[in-house]
Amino acid sequence: MAPDAVRDGGLEAVRRLQRAHVRTVPFENLAIVGDPFGERGGEGVTLALPALYEKVVERERGGFCFELNGLFGWLLSDLGFESNRLAARVLGDDGTARPPANHHTNVVSLDRRYVVDVGLGVPPMRRPLPLDGTPQTDDTGVAWRIVESDRPDADYLTQVRTPGDDAWTDRYVFRDEPRDLRFFEATCEYLATAPESTFTDHAIVSLATEDGYVKLSGDTLSRTAGGETTERTVPESDGHDELRDIFGLSL
Repeated sequence: MAPDAVRDGGLEAVRRLQRAHVRTVPFENLAIVGDPFGERGGEGVTLALPALYEKVVERERGGFCFELNGLFGWLLSDLGFESNRLAARVLGDDGTARPPANHHTNVVSLDRRYVVDVGLGVPPMRRPLPLDGTPQTDDTGVAWRIVESDRPDADYLTQVRTPGDDAWTDRYVFRDEPRDLRFFEATCEYLATAPESTFTDHAIVSLATEDGYVKLSGDTLSRTAGGETTERTVPESDGHDELRDIFGLSL
């Protein structure tokens, strides 16, 4: 994309790319845990851009944050946008932020600076989010905002508010310091291999839908829309069909 095209329609272009990505490319950890409905093991995770392109684009697979935002950050830069990778830390229920750099996000400079995150799992972030505290509510009623952090170890705090909630929930904190993709390799390796990691315990696959999102956790398939969630168990005999038909994944 030429520089003039970036300036003249940049925000809308990034918004469309982000929305299309979270509706098309699943957040998933099957390269780590393997086939949840078969015997095939996971192939492992690499952050080399050619390997990420081959996996996500050519094989039409998904990944977790380091893979999805890693490749999407490259796409933004290759299209001519001023994009930087930032190291973030997803917060636990108790407010802890461990391990360091446990999340990769992107910041793009347009009319102002925006977080553009396609690797967050659920609920997905569907549109660019300005760093100036302005709330953004998507078509499903989920609101997001970024405010200054009062933590000594972070500059900004990303918050979410789902339909039916009155209060904001802290999602992740981050430093406003550009990083190279190689910076995330150590934490990526830990989260992909450590027994205590949430990504090594069971299969996780999620994808944004028009009115919410759908998620597979182990053998439980859930659909969330308008703050309401329904669940059902996926029989092993139907698992590969469900992965293909719902998430577009073929193993």
